[in-house]
Amino acid sequence: MKAEIVLLPGDGIGPEVVLQAQMCLEAVADAFGHSFHYQTCLIGGVALDETGEPLPEATLEACRTADAILLGAVGGPKWSSPRLKRRPEQGLLGLRKALELFANLRPIKVMPALVSASPLKPDRLQNVDILFVRELTGGLYFGRPQGTEGVAGQRRAIDTLEYSEQEIRRVVRLAFELASDRKRKVTSVDKVNVLESSRLWREVADEVAASFPEVEIEHQLVDSAAMRLMLAPGSFDVVVTENMFGDILTDEASVLVGSLGLLPSASLGARQGGLFEPIHGSAPDLVGRGLANPLGAILSAGMLLRHALRLTKEADTLERAVEATLNEGARTPDLGGDLSTESMGEAVRDAVGRIAGEIEHPEGTVEGSPEHTR
Repeated sequence: MKAEIVLLPGDGIGPEVVLQAQMCLEAVADAFGHSFHYQTCLIGGVALDETGEPLPEATLEACRTADAILLGAVGGPKWSSPRLKRRPEQGLLGLRKALELFANLRPIKVMPALVSASPLKPDRLQNVDILFVRELTGGLYFGRPQGTEGVAGQRRAIDTLEYSEQEIRRVVRLAFELASDRKRKVTSVDKVNVLESSRLWREVADEVAASFPEVEIEHQLVDSAAMRLMLAPGSFDVVVTENMFGDILTDEASVLVGSLGLLPSASLGARQGGLFEPIHGSAPDLVGRGLANPLGAILSAGMLLRHALRLTKEADTLERAVEATLNEGARTPDLGGDLSTESMGEAVRDAVGRIAGEIEHPEGTVEGSPEHTR
């Protein structure tokens, strides 16, 4: 395969972790005979500094024509003043909106080697394998009117929470489709006892569920879902929810795996491709120190292989390489170890080579034999 991949390193530790993810993609490409071409573009705070826009037109055009996009992080203290009219985060939100990336997939899977890294008791981490499906282009983050105004001598801020039936239906349907290939259970999270938008959400979710009789649906209020994530996380399979609820719940769920630095994400839309990024943010206090955990970005590259390029075997290889590296004791400082960002990336690349060899030439077979070519 030949593929065009846009790299958006962004701000903070973004360039450091994206570099390691890119090098892991290259290791996979070399192992399986693919050719990936990369174009690096500006987004976020660095784009504001250089162009005055958080999402330059050149970046958007490159992303429109790419097979996939790999992003690092946006934002930082330099651009955190609430008085700024243009903010780094507007670049990411604008990209999601422009490319109609309506669904954000965030897997939360506890690896046995990292059970001790979580503050939760080990018995609560058994069989934790959750896939969050977060609506990404609606809700409070995009609703209008939005802004701050002066009323009777005081400042008044307005955010609007709105959803259309079509916005809800498409993301809930995707959640059911994904659940069909997993444990066949969808938890739809809302705040139906307070919000009108949640009442519509629940109605549409039930309508979609009727088309998937083999998949169980349950409804849960967001506050009780937050508690259940800590008390019984293994009871979830696929969780679908609106934009802000999903943003908060997935950050909470990072506690289960032991570090925010481990978690990848995929933002998907109606067309082939998508945007792939770790969820950890720009971590400005770690910049340039070699302390950032690159595994979230590397696993995001794995999701890129799986969902954008449809390279399942290659995605499996990269994910297995990460797990093998952790099983062998490799740890960055956030996990209680002393490996640098670069050293962790190198360890994963070494594992890619070993595991790709096992997949291409399994024990007991030789190239050309019926078992090998099946």
